Formats: sequence, structure tokens, C-alpha cells
Amino acid sequence: MAATAWLQAGLARVLFYPTLLYTVFRGNVRGPAHREWYHRIDATVLLGALPLRGLTRRLVQDENVGGVITMNEKYETRFLCNSSKEWKKVGVERLRLSTIDMTGVPTLANLHRGVQFVLKYQKLGKSVYVHCKAGRSRSATMVAAYLIQMHNWSPEEAIGAITKIRSHIYIRPGQLEVLKKFHKEISARATENNTTHRSNTSKTQNVPA
Repeated sequence: MAATAWLQAGLARVLFYPTLLYTVFRGNVRGPAHREWYHRIDATVLLGALPLRGLTRRLVQDENVGGVITMNEKYETRFLCNSSKEWKKVGVERLRLSTIDMTGVPTLANLHRGVQFVLKYQKLGKSVYVHCKAGRSRSATMVAAYLIQMHNWSPEEAIGAITKIRSHIYIRPGQLEVLKKFHKEISARATENNTTHRSNTSKTQNVPA
């Protein structure tokens, strides 16, 4: 297992710049092959590729971004994107939830952390930019988790909703499995909360006047 993980991480590093160049090409070419760099999923969340430094002003001023969730490993953002300090200077908080490119699956703990981060900025009336390298798999998995919690959707419903907006996302089998586990936890928590609420309501109604 350790050797496999090491090989996967090494392959991701080797292919990082070639695949990033492909992403840049698709973002700049005109016609059917064109892919938008990012899309707004709802009033709070934007899903996209690496937030290159040249996008900073647009994200902060035009898109009202107050938080950024980075699903990349450190080497992926070291030279091309703002550091946490640079984001902080423009009033943006960054949360890094490192996940290996191409084969990586976000952990359940990180999905929960990411969703709570989004909800924090939602309450503040700010947007959150969720990204990986191309905005297709790792970051799309995070956004799907957010939609699952927000709307009590199944993983398939959440993925379908994202696909209608950003058609080139790709959720891998392992990522779908972790979303199913996330959905199960959210559903169990909701059931527990509803049971507690009904119990408390019943006790209140039975208290003598």
C-alpha cells in the first residue's frame, strides 16, 4: 500500500505541468474544446481550476470571494498561486486540504472541514472558491459534499447538479464512495437531530401549565 501510494504521488508530480498546460490550453482555445476556468455553482460556491495570481482581483472584487479551499498539494501551488499570506493581504482566508492529484480521494474528515469552512463564509455573505488543478475531480468532490449537506441530496444528485453547470467534472469511483459515506453520516446526523427535536417537543407539550 505504501509503495503504491508513493508511486501514485510520484506519477502525479511528473504529470503535473503537462496536464496543467493542457488545462490552460482548454481554457484559452475557442470553440467546442473550450473549458471555462471556473463556474459559479450557487450564491456561495465557485468551482474551478488553479486560482492563478492574475485571477486574484477578479475573484475578490467581482466574485466576492472571502475564502479559498485548496485541494492541491503544496508543490502544485508553490509558484503559480498566492500563498496563504498573500491571500490574507487581500482579505481572503485559505484552507488547504491536500489530496494527491489524479488518484487521490479526499478524506471524510477533510470533506467535513471543507463544508464547515464554506458554511462559515456563507453566513458572512461571502463566496468561496473551491479548486484543484483543473477543477474536475478533487474540488468537484468537495463541492458535491457541500451540496449533499446543504440540500440533503444523494451523491448522484449532487454530482448531476454540478455537471449541469460544469460539464467536464469527473468523479472517480473512490471519490464517489467517500461521498456515499459522507451522505450516510449526514443522513444519520439529520435523523438523530429530528428524533431529539421530536422528543424535546413532546416533553414540552406534556409539562403541566
